[in-house]
Amino acid sequence: MTQTHPAETAEVDDAELIRWSRDDPEQFGGLFDRYIEQIHRFVARRLGTQAADDIAAETFLTAFRSRASYDPAQRLAGPWLYGIATNLIAKHRRGEERFLRALSRSGTSPMPEPPMADRVVGRVAAQEVDRRLAGALASMSSGDRDVLLLVAWGELTYEEVAAVLRVPIGTVRSRLHRARKKARIALGGDDPTREVA
Repeated sequence: MTQTHPAETAEVDDAELIRWSRDDPEQFGGLFDRYIEQIHRFVARRLGTQAADDIAAETFLTAFRSRASYDPAQRLAGPWLYGIATNLIAKHRRGEERFLRALSRSGTSPMPEPPMADRVVGRVAAQEVDRRLAGALASMSSGDRDVLLLVAWGELTYEEVAAVLRVPIGTVRSRLHRARKKARIALGGDDPTREVA
């Protein structure tokens, strides 16, 4: 019999949902609902939309299987899920690097498709920026690229990136500095991690 919990799962933090899911696996669906779009978008930007479905699903399957070892002191599960996704992406590193090199040559965008009006307005300029950014990403070490993309696309804090990658925060800062420098050069001075107004 399925254990019932308050319908207002939006008011329950991630750690509590994971705790509930240990006795009632269906409760894990609440965590999936909260994070699937973010994780899918992050993976799609890294590997392309075709691989994103599989990697995002595998991220949540891995999380579900390891939920018993989740640290309940971590009230938000986002960094944990991004860490799992990043590890799965690392297994596909060669494919990612080939994808970025091909993107650098072709100018095709790895971003999910925006509405038609937005595509028409920015198509030419965006393709050139995407091509240059992809080239810069392909030339970075995997550690620098992971940090840059977790900050820029995953919107994680330095502390969260350090936890995800299991490195000191100083390492995150130095990797991000190197990655931003390469990306800025490729983009003609623009910082890809700066929020655009």
